[in-house]
Amino acid sequence: MELENQTRVIEFFLLGLSEDPELQPILFGLFLLMYLVTVSGNLLIILAIVSDSHLHTPMYFFLSNLSFTDICFSTTTVPKMLINLQKQSKSISYTGCITQLSFVLLFAGMENFLLAAMAYDRYVAICNPLRYTDIMKLHLCFVMIFLSLYISIVDALLHGLMTLRLSFCTFLEIPHFFCELYQVIKIACSDTLINNILIYVMSSALGGMSLVGIIFSYYKIISSILRMPSAGSMHKAFSTCGSHLSVVSLFYGTAFGVYISSAFTESYRKTSVASLMYTVFPPMLNPFIYSLRNKDMKKALRKIV
Repeated sequence: MELENQTRVIEFFLLGLSEDPELQPILFGLFLLMYLVTVSGNLLIILAIVSDSHLHTPMYFFLSNLSFTDICFSTTTVPKMLINLQKQSKSISYTGCITQLSFVLLFAGMENFLLAAMAYDRYVAICNPLRYTDIMKLHLCFVMIFLSLYISIVDALLHGLMTLRLSFCTFLEIPHFFCELYQVIKIACSDTLINNILIYVMSSALGGMSLVGIIFSYYKIISSILRMPSAGSMHKAFSTCGSHLSVVSLFYGTAFGVYISSAFTESYRKTSVASLMYTVFPPMLNPFIYSLRNKDMKKALRKIV
């Protein structure tokens, strides 16, 4: 098959979730509603935290950053899908595809590190309550956010630049509703060994590091809670971690589900549907998880609403 130089590739074609024309308006309405709920819900969380001085603590500082990241994560993929559904078009420019790919990696990485930072915050609050204000100072919180952003940007740029070196054949169809890194690499004609190694190394290192940090934090938290003298203290400690644990389970559980789905099925439709579980649903559900399970957030949201 004749290779086409990557600089001459004008556009890719996203196959999306369904080719049935009758389903396009339904999918458009459904994902538009989900996107609006995601943006409005996370904006409300940010406004509630900014407007209520009682919520100016490290835990809610990280939560506001998580909400902002969720808005950006959804905005990277969903609007383009909505435009394609409305226009009955599947095209995305070469530059747009590489840009989307990089930003998906950036915000997924940010969410990954923010969840780890929030786990550390809960660990300090429960295991070292007397030293909490001394340890979790604003300076440390900003450093953790900066490091998360820096590492995520480096990771996204590294994968984006390595993708730019690939050449593509005349087959330019991406079996997905957005430019996912692995799917883009699969349709390349040039050697992708380095790209695949880079994916496994970086995802294992960055994702594994955060996941190990979260597991270690909760191991210490549970050990500390079990040593508490009263049931009331134990319940209060568990309640402060419940929302975060739910979000962690949703994010990593759906990510592992997508990996397993892509490994054991050849159907790109099933893989695309599975990918919805970590690109669309967690950002939409996170505001509900934190507002429904947190009394302070409920009070702050009532003031705004």
